[in-house]
Amino acid sequence: MKDIKNALCKQLLTKEGLIGDYNYKHLFTPKVPHLRFWKKRPPQDDAVNQPFFAVDQPMPILLGMILGFQHALAMLGGVMAPPLSIASSANLSDADQQYLVSCGLIVSGILTAVQVARARIWKTNYYIGSGLISVVGISFTTVTITSNAFPMMYNSGFCPVDASGAELPCPDGYGAIIATGSVCALSEIAISFLPPKVIKKLFPPIITGSVVVVIGLSLVKSGFKDWLGGSGCMSSDYCPSASAPHPLPWGSAEFIGLGFLVYVSIIAFEKWGAPIMKSCSVILGLLVGCIVAAACNYFDNSSISSAPVANFLWVKTFKLKVYGPAVLPMLAMYSTSALQAIGDITATCDVSRVEVEGPQFQSRIQGCLLADGVSGVLSGLFTLTPVGTFAQNNGVISITKCANRKVGYWCCFYLIVMGVFSKFAAALVAIPKAVLGGMTTFLFGSVFASGLSIIGLCKFTRRDRFILTGALVPGCAAVLIPTWFDNVFTYSGSNDALTGFLQAIIMVMETGYALTAVLGVILNLIIPWAEDDFEAYGISENVELENVSNVNVLMGPKELESQGL
Repeated sequence: MKDIKNALCKQLLTKEGLIGDYNYKHLFTPKVPHLRFWKKRPPQDDAVNQPFFAVDQPMPILLGMILGFQHALAMLGGVMAPPLSIASSANLSDADQQYLVSCGLIVSGILTAVQVARARIWKTNYYIGSGLISVVGISFTTVTITSNAFPMMYNSGFCPVDASGAELPCPDGYGAIIATGSVCALSEIAISFLPPKVIKKLFPPIITGSVVVVIGLSLVKSGFKDWLGGSGCMSSDYCPSASAPHPLPWGSAEFIGLGFLVYVSIIAFEKWGAPIMKSCSVILGLLVGCIVAAACNYFDNSSISSAPVANFLWVKTFKLKVYGPAVLPMLAMYSTSALQAIGDITATCDVSRVEVEGPQFQSRIQGCLLADGVSGVLSGLFTLTPVGTFAQNNGVISITKCANRKVGYWCCFYLIVMGVFSKFAAALVAIPKAVLGGMTTFLFGSVFASGLSIIGLCKFTRRDRFILTGALVPGCAAVLIPTWFDNVFTYSGSNDALTGFLQAIIMVMETGYALTAVLGVILNLIIPWAEDDFEAYGISENVELENVSNVNVLMGPKELESQGL
């Protein structure tokens, strides 16, 4: 007890424990062009002299609070964008959208704490959580699924429409999505117990990269619709409605200008902002757009005024029901999420200066995947769509040279507080779609770029290019023409099981990334290796090609050579 008391006194009552000797000026000093201050600066950047705070190293309280808030701001855009897009597809009310944003912030805080804490499963060698600052947010891939699922629900009568055919709010459809996500998350729990090498061999970068590219393409399409005024008013005379404070036709110059202002502001903060501004440039760009939109009377404050002061989980609930047509796309989503999580945790280990190979590294991957799977199950029970590990916070770790888990806990604290105070969520929901679209389009574009970086890991042999082409063409086509498979099946009988099965096939064929994943795996199985493949991947020329074509999915180049295949 005496040691604990002394440690607390040192942390709370001394300069070393409260403030430390960190150079806070570096975090808040922008690189403003044409100022004499920058001409007088020494060539060596302050960041070089900053101390590095390891995962479990003691650190000042003030620094932990500041960097934790920086992490929360860095992931805020990614947490708020998917619920708003999904709620828009389901035509949910403003009150429901406010609840989902609040719920997303709270759940992200809780589940991020699970990842950061890392606990050993009793009497086993398995863990849950990575033990690093692995932040958890709502999966962007779910937006792609719902953009196809809700139109199908409205067409089949699962979601209601009025006498004129206009789509009404569909909370039951949202409940079906979260229930399906919870059930399918069990697949990622099973994947977490597989060795990471096996997962990578089953889904090499040529497949996962193409899947992420198609996901990014679909998300950019969704975000750009909001940029032009909103996806729900494309066929209406005015956006967001005729009764809005500043109604305009969809695609008007004013909407394009608002979104472009956000887009340019993000680039400006990245170019000239201080380190703490660069890591949250997306939110700062959104703030600039909100200020201009408020000055030009684009905001509707009624939803903010009517919102309750506080909110929490289960204030609103939804009927849970598994939606059969969404099962296969959800399973494909969790397989992709597992592969992305492996890449994310590898990058996090690298910037956190911990092992990137060996038993400890493998254990962190297993813990991260298991926590992701458990989080997917819990998210549905928390009335939220599937969640996954975010990678953008690795940039914050790199800039600040701080991988300390205490910062992760502060981040969780800020997220939960922002979620509990529902006025904050109401303000986010009230943001004009054009402003929000400028931010989300930029954010979704980073998903597309992530897919390209994964593909860049390949050697681009003729076989790689063929698989990439064969997988991408149908997937991209499904994104560009999402209803292309609607008229293939003509069955209109009373067999509900057959109808559901056909709808599931239609949804897979019209969900671009699922189609890309299926075709990519098949092509990787059947396309044999050629001589230039062996040369590119460093395999001896005396390998028998016909033997390799049967096992190249399950074994990597080094294993093939070592076994004489």
